[in-house]
Amino acid sequence: MNSTYQTRGGGLGVAEGETMDDVRIARAALSRLFEPMDGVGTALVEVLGPVEALRIAVGEVTPPAAPTAVAAGTEGAHSGRGQHGSASQEASASLQTALERWRPRVAHLAPERDLETIARFGGRLVIPEDGEWPEGLSDLGIDAPLCLWVRGEEPLPDTRKSLAIVGSRDATGYGLSVAGELAKGLADRGITVVSGGAYGIDGQAHRGALASAARSLPTVAVMAGGADRYYPSGHEDLLREIARRGLVVSEVPPGSAPTKHRFLKRNRLIAALSSATVVVEARWRSGALSTARRAADLGRNVAAVPGSVYSANSAGCHALLRNGATCVVDEKEVYELLAPAGEGLVEDPQGPPAPHDGLSLVDLAVLEALPVRRGAEVERLAVVAGLSEAEVRAGLGRLALEGLCERTDEGWRRAKRG
Repeated sequence: MNSTYQTRGGGLGVAEGETMDDVRIARAALSRLFEPMDGVGTALVEVLGPVEALRIAVGEVTPPAAPTAVAAGTEGAHSGRGQHGSASQEASASLQTALERWRPRVAHLAPERDLETIARFGGRLVIPEDGEWPEGLSDLGIDAPLCLWVRGEEPLPDTRKSLAIVGSRDATGYGLSVAGELAKGLADRGITVVSGGAYGIDGQAHRGALASAARSLPTVAVMAGGADRYYPSGHEDLLREIARRGLVVSEVPPGSAPTKHRFLKRNRLIAALSSATVVVEARWRSGALSTARRAADLGRNVAAVPGSVYSANSAGCHALLRNGATCVVDEKEVYELLAPAGEGLVEDPQGPPAPHDGLSLVDLAVLEALPVRRGAEVERLAVVAGLSEAEVRAGLGRLALEGLCERTDEGWRRAKRG
């Protein structure tokens, strides 16, 4: 097989002599061989392509170009470490370590079986070479996923029309109410709500989006385990409905367990698949905060919903707000983060007008000096207001035109308001 990989926009494409099926099968195999965010494996794929990278990873071939590929692919991730002359040596050592790490899984590779499994559940494997691959994932660079195992019929959403809603698993009634309202309001506006399918805020965000009557893709659940496994089990009905009307997505193949480190790595996908991330409730130590940090690192908008200063569930949100996150309280303010420039802007809330709105300081002093019931003469008003009689007369004239004062037999007083 020709090892020269014809690139298309950042290392994507099909090499001479390969087919899309070859590339898809290779990426399926590599997603089981590599753990998410395996920098060495991703570097091989980026530079040499998935088919050749798989041959190297399983020990079929060891071309001299492999260490160079690792060095080139990880250059950005390891910039500033050591001298350029030692980069190749470090890459060779990294590759040997990786080969040892991957070796125990080689015998268990069965990509055709994995593809059959996801198809049996009504899903498919989406790879970067496919047209529906979300452009936002490329912002992850060396941390980008090799592929996405997708359960559901809808195409993957446009990152520009997607928003993540995340938060605590042990959410309060307040947090659940806000998350549901935000999600439904955004889905009504044609925005896809992305979250992690967990208990608490995540689940409520999915439910709120599914409650919308919008025809567009309402919600996407990004899983830490295989897309064939409904986890947590208490959300089986919810996740089944998401798979029916939305999408269940994972970067690990069918049957994979949702381990703790995969949950943490999964958060970067939630951030990258969305143009903004909203944290509804989060404690000081919360996975939702890691999603917000990844979103900020990717240049995405980060917003948080304020809560009670006495609530531990809102402590993380308040920390985000203190560090520059946007404060949001309803779906209109959230939508403003996604809408094109000049669209979807929210007007500042206006309360009922007060009698003194728009008055100058002189007129305000005259108004405050006016009695409510019995009238007062100009001389008395001048004493109370601390103004000259001429200033009081002029002010009374302006206030009378505004309907704020009236003349009686006893003098001037405030006008009676309807």
